[in-house]
Amino acid sequence: MKADCVGDVTLKAEVTQIDRRGIWILIHDKEYFLPHEQFPKFRQATVDQIHNLRLINGQELEWPDLSLRLSVESLGKPEHVPTLGLKQVIVSEM
Repeated sequence: MKADCVGDVTLKAEVTQIDRRGIWILIHDKEYFLPHEQFPKFRQATVDQIHNLRLINGQELEWPDLSLRLSVESLGKPEHVPTLGLKQVIVSEM
């Protein structure tokens, strides 16, 4: 029997650490560091808001409590992440 999927596919992503410098996210077997200097929205977020994270279609990270989506591809290219915020790496704000 084959199950039909409707809607977005959600895969595994998790926050592994939060400290004064930034947050670490594990996606599959790869860990990414998001420093607060480049991602200031997380500095004001609560721990629960940061941990409420989904990986959508293996390409977007979504923090529903923060109304924020980031491209996973942008995390692998830190030189493309602006130092003033998330403008260039945001896929969409909800």
